[in-house]
Amino acid sequence: MLKGRLCKILAVSLAMTLAGLSLHAQDGAYTGFTPYSIFGVGDIFTQGSAYNKSMGGVGIATRNRRYINYLNPASITARDSLAFMADMSVSQDNRYFRQGDMTSANNTFNVNSITISVPLFYPSSALLVGIAPYSSTGYRYSYILEDPQVIGNTGNAVYYSAGNGGTYQVFASAAVTLWKRLSLGVEGRVLFGNIDKENVFSFTKSAYSNINSGHSLVLRGNSAKLGLQYEQPVGKGNTIGVGATYSTSTKLRGTVEDYRISVGSSQSDTLRFSRDTLGKTTGGVNIPSEVGVGISFNHSDNWRAEINYSRSDWTRSGMDVAKGFAVKGSSYFDTRVSQTYRAGFEIVPNRNDIRYYYKRCAYRVGAYYEDSRFAVDGNQIKDMGLTFGASLPVFRYYNSLTFAVGLGQRASTAGNMIRERYVNFTVGFSFHDMWFRKITYQ
Repeated sequence: MLKGRLCKILAVSLAMTLAGLSLHAQDGAYTGFTPYSIFGVGDIFTQGSAYNKSMGGVGIATRNRRYINYLNPASITARDSLAFMADMSVSQDNRYFRQGDMTSANNTFNVNSITISVPLFYPSSALLVGIAPYSSTGYRYSYILEDPQVIGNTGNAVYYSAGNGGTYQVFASAAVTLWKRLSLGVEGRVLFGNIDKENVFSFTKSAYSNINSGHSLVLRGNSAKLGLQYEQPVGKGNTIGVGATYSTSTKLRGTVEDYRISVGSSQSDTLRFSRDTLGKTTGGVNIPSEVGVGISFNHSDNWRAEINYSRSDWTRSGMDVAKGFAVKGSSYFDTRVSQTYRAGFEIVPNRNDIRYYYKRCAYRVGAYYEDSRFAVDGNQIKDMGLTFGASLPVFRYYNSLTFAVGLGQRASTAGNMIRERYVNFTVGFSFHDMWFRKITYQ
């Protein structure tokens, strides 16, 4: 029976993973869409399950045996030692853009994360494996060249630019709890993905050839994440928890193709083509290390609150100068130090109520503020928002269906920047079952 259950879970997980990865291969399909994804490896996703996202993205100090929390590898020991746990979630994102008097909108769908956790043989230890999207590149824009000195000779000229692709991360974590309060965890991650960026300069007069140029990136990299958590009882049924994480930098490997092609009515000519191997070029490109700290307060089994802070220095990542990553044109992107502040609150009116179902549900609210990793024309991008959510118990044990809603804004219209306002939805299912009980009688 155990083998049959495991095969079913793995089959569903594999199907959802392949479905998410195939989105990148579909022509015109975006797993994320924002003009700011033109820079670097694209727009970086907020990590975490639907549970984390319903609380503003906190999780560094979270210890909750009902949900998988992969934001801190030390947290995976907060579980029933006999249980098999899995979490699967999907997300849908809606964005509204404004620049001056111009507006646009877009919506995308993506697999959010898939994680599986099992106990290890050593007491108070556990293992977790999972996959989640790391970044997404999705943008397209065009404009008509209006310089009379140019179009007087060439006719109407149109510039078009588009990008598509993204990266995923596969990770495995192991953790152990010592002296019943201190938990230590380590995680290994593999990053992989493809990104294509294309630019087209076309003319209406057939005497002039169109110019196609762009970059194709094939990326991979390895990194590790260390985590610790400590819980201290305070009074009857209350605990204060602290947590910390450190992610090592990821040196990106792979290749970057740089091409420029002249496309005429009768023939095409390659004007430029090069393939550079990442890691061998001067300076290289990397995703920098990140440090995070958090503190939580838990009141019995009724409510909990948490705040997190994380920091990452992107100024030496090389993405503001590396071919295929940097942006040169009418707007200039440069890297900055990223800082994020998050807060979340959860309340359960009465988890053991046998009369009213709504009292057994968990209700959550959260908020976040981020100084982004890059600036546009010297203006560092800010991102802020609110989150709301709830978990509905399903069947027995800790099985639940979780809903999360995020409302936020990135950047502003000042300085002719593009302002984004967005609403995103995440739906996740937490699976919990007792698989590892010893049979005491036949």
